[in-house]
Amino acid sequence: MLLGLVCPLVGVYFLLRRMIFLGVALPQLSAAGIGLAFLLYSELIGQHQHGAGGERLLALAGSFVITMAGLLALAALERGGRVMVEARIGTAYALAAGATMLFVAVDPFGEAEMVNLLKGDIIATTSTSLRLLVAVLAVVTVLLFAFRKELLLVSFDREMAIVLGKRAELWDGLLYLLIGVTISFGVMNAGPLVTFGFLVIPPLTARLVTRRMLTFSLVASALGGATAFLGFWAAYRLDLPLGPTEVTLSGVVLLMVALLRAALVRTWVWAALPARPDRRG
Repeated sequence: MLLGLVCPLVGVYFLLRRMIFLGVALPQLSAAGIGLAFLLYSELIGQHQHGAGGERLLALAGSFVITMAGLLALAALERGGRVMVEARIGTAYALAAGATMLFVAVDPFGEAEMVNLLKGDIIATTSTSLRLLVAVLAVVTVLLFAFRKELLLVSFDREMAIVLGKRAELWDGLLYLLIGVTISFGVMNAGPLVTFGFLVIPPLTARLVTRRMLTFSLVASALGGATAFLGFWAAYRLDLPLGPTEVTLSGVVLLMVALLRAALVRTWVWAALPARPDRRG
């Protein structure tokens, strides 16, 4: 639920910057960072100590470093044209997915722990990890709301921000840092699939029913938290895998809202049309 509440707050900026494919590539880059960290652990230190705190911190460090490196590289190439940006993001996703599989294949000792982390097995989450997740996501949320105006201005109209004297690079750096931290912790605790689903689907749903930016963020966060709770309940009651259940439920909510909105728009259009004249008149 924590990730369901906070990830959509970050995903809103993906939509504003029209870089929604980053929501696909960055979690996969984070997974590749975890795989690389386990491989280095095996080569430099020795056999894995599954569940050890040091091992998880190393995986988190690898996830964060690779995610930030990929994010900064892709952001630096953003001005090369929208088509080229999408091609680069797609390439980054494919390379990260391939690298993740190769890291696991080369390091068989880390395969079990890697699989648990990438699935986002909630049973493997420790109380220490939960406390750290709460603290980090609380800081992310506070910063997102404290500097909401600056981050929105830089994301929505960068040229205007520069004209108004805003330090666009500074605010970009802060936003990228918050994105990298959120995705790294999301992948470590819930896996790439759930992180991507919460980053993208709730904001897409909220955009259909809101017009103001603050309402947009709050509704996206509320939808993410609600689907996280209901998805966990459904997975538990029906004995289903947690990640796919939550993402599928988010997709169902998006589809229902889109159909309802289309029906309402059609009704309003018909109601606004002038009445047809009576042929006998």
